[in-house]
This record gives sequence, structure tokens and C-alpha cells, in this order.
Amino acid sequence: MSGRPRPSYQDLLDSDSRPVPALLRQRSEADFGTAEVPVARYVSRAVHELEVERLWKRVWQMACREEDLPAVGDFVVYEIASLSVLVVRSAADAIRAFPNACLHRGRLLKDRDGSCRELRCPFHGFTWSLDGKLIGMPTPWDFEHVDPEKLALPELRVGRWGGFVFVNFDPGCAPLDEHLAGLDAHFARWPLDRRWKQAHVARRMRANWKVVQEAFMEAFHVATTHPQLLPGIGDTNSQYDAFLNFSRAITANGTPSPELARVPGEQEVFDAVTGRREGLPLPPLPEGASARRALAAGMREALRPVCGSAAVDALCDAELVDSFYYTVFPNFHPWGAYNRIVYRFRPDGDDPDRSIMEVMLLSPCPEGEKPPSAPLHWLGEDDDWTRAPELGPLARIFNQDSANIPQVQRGLHALQKPGVTLSRSQETKIRHFHALWEKWLEPGAR
Repeated sequence: MSGRPRPSYQDLLDSDSRPVPALLRQRSEADFGTAEVPVARYVSRAVHELEVERLWKRVWQMACREEDLPAVGDFVVYEIASLSVLVVRSAADAIRAFPNACLHRGRLLKDRDGSCRELRCPFHGFTWSLDGKLIGMPTPWDFEHVDPEKLALPELRVGRWGGFVFVNFDPGCAPLDEHLAGLDAHFARWPLDRRWKQAHVARRMRANWKVVQEAFMEAFHVATTHPQLLPGIGDTNSQYDAFLNFSRAITANGTPSPELARVPGEQEVFDAVTGRREGLPLPPLPEGASARRALAAGMREALRPVCGSAAVDALCDAELVDSFYYTVFPNFHPWGAYNRIVYRFRPDGDDPDRSIMEVMLLSPCPEGEKPPSAPLHWLGEDDDWTRAPELGPLARIFNQDSANIPQVQRGLHALQKPGVTLSRSQETKIRHFHALWEKWLEPGAR
């Protein structure tokens, strides 16, 4: 390490060329969660089964984007652990969710996403309308003991936020607005419902879902895992905040890492950032120019045609350059500002050592002009992320992360220590997550 003084994130905000919103300055003073997390949370089948019963069957979780259901009859199959949900646009202004199971013999009603006029079981032909009413029964003379009105599909709670559709299995759950309390204020300047899904890639991972998502909740790993980024990223200068059911990190870009033993020039800083971003047709820096200011100016002009001059000119440099990455409990990770990234992490079936990582890229678009939503692109467990070229330079970064993740899971099984040790500041988001996790998994907690 260089031992150079580390400018705070506040210092960088103070140097920005536009007014900085108060929410970017807000800090949390609370110490969330324990510094020791039991290994069993990542490897135990018993813990996995508790999560299914006390977490996944009770918590709000993002199922899809609204634009994944553009027409009446469109449906998405959302699966998590052993649970399967059918999310259906039942009318132009209505989205419903049902357990994805026929009420006759239990067969999945739908195996994959698609569109239909009715929900018909492929096994025997029991049929429901898009709003869940039983409208067809084979050989009804043999089911005289069945009351069709009592054989309606049970509905799950559905909520919407930022263009996303959320579902909840618990009929007595608190409203989605309560679960997301405070989040609207953070995204007021970056409305996610004004985005379109430009890319959606999923890959199966050889690790518990918490191991995978925790790899994307801090910048502490950048110096070792992504050293090529260090000239242009203030990794250990990141700001970490925890709120109610969500947390946030802000990592400054266009400024060098304090972990470097030397001070890179502005061109090197600029090249390190533009090498991992798309859509920034910027020329070489003029002599004496600031990389951070140039990056902000380039992004401002790239956004002007789709966001409008008034909205773009109101953004400060930090909103245009820095990484704002949120975690909404338990597994939804929307990025703020105009980074475009959204992550979702979930268990893959009933194996605590397997999970699914999803990456969406949400791009801004003029109001009322959303292009078609990108279909889900599945990668195999051993596939290189570059097999999803729609991810651009991010694919190479995910390859570096993916080299660590399965080895963490293997190491947890080998660890002769009851828990993993977290830092006080840089792993604040992980500590906050586990504090919430403990509350949800307590017997009788709601």
C-alpha cells in the first residue's frame, strides 16, 4: 500500500460540478449485525429448508419486469428453491400470480415462459381462466363431488415497484410499500420504470446463493480480484450505508485506488474506466484535463437524447460516473444512477451448494418508447460469461468473480472455524443482510 492520504467520498462529492443530492451524502452510523457469520448458513441443508419455510414463503421477492408481460395472456415462470410461481398478465391493467401447480394432481401448469388464452394443465386438461377461475374439467360426471367454485387457483400477493413485479406467498404479509420503505426517495432521480431490459443473462453457480450475492456487495475484493480496474476506481474509499430493508454502497470511479503504490495519470485513469464501459465515444483527454470530469461530460451527452436535457443537466458528476449498488433484502440488487445493472440471486432447487445468478441491464429510454424486453439467456454452469456478448466488458469481470465463488463454497466446507469474519466498514452491507436474515428466520417472526 502507498500510505497516501485517502480522500473521502465526501471530498469527491464536494469537488463535483453539479449540486449533489442530500441522499448521496447521507451516512448510517449504526453498527449492523455481527462480525462473525456461522458457516452453517452457507452449507447446511437444514438452514436451506428453514429459508424455504421462513424466508421464501413469506418475504417479498422480485419475480420479473412488467415489460416481460406486454400482452394479456403473457406469463413468466418464477422458481426459487422448490417453489414455482406463475406470473400472468390477466388483463391490460392487471398482473396476477398463482402457485404453478394443477389442483388436480399437481403437475406444473407451465414449464416455461410464454403466452396463452387460458391456463390448461398438459396432463389431464383441467383449465383455468387467466384470473384463476376453473373453466374446464375433463369428464365432469366423474367429479360430481368437486365444487368448481372452490377449485379456483389460489392467488399470491402481487406488488409493483420501479417497473418490477414482486410476489409474496404469505397472504398476511405487510404491503410491498412497507417492505421497500425509503427506497423510492433514493431512486426518484433515476426512475427504473423508465428503463427497458436490454439484456438478461442467468448462470447456474456452484455455491450457495448468499455466497454469490455477497461477492457483489462490496468493493473490498477489487484490488485482488480485479486489479486492472485499480487506476480508475476508488475501491477502499467506498461509502457503505444501511437503512431499513435495504443497504447501499457508493464506489467512486474516475479516481485511482488508494491501494496503488503510485499515482496514475489522468489518461490512465480514464482508460481504466472506459475499458469496462459501453457507449462512451470519448476522445483522448486533452492535456491537463480531469478524467472524472471528462467521464461525467461524456455520459451526460450520451444520456441527453433519451432522458432530456433538463433531467440530465440536473445530475451531478457522481450520478453519472460512480457505482451505486443497492441490496434490497433478501436477494434483489438494483443499481442506482445510470449504471444499468440489476442482479438477482436465488437458490437453485433444493441443493444449498447451488444457486442461480442473474444479470439484467436496464437502459433508459424516452417515455412511451420501450423496445421489446430482452429474452432470458441461460448460460451453463461451466460457460464463460463472454458467451453472453450482450453483457459487454462486464462479462470479463464476472469471469474473475466466478473464479472465486465456487472455491469459497468448497472452502466453507473445509473451514475448521465456526464462522467467517467480516470487517466493520467495508462489509457493512453483508452484516446488515445477516442482521435481517436472523430476524426473518426466528421462530414466529413476521
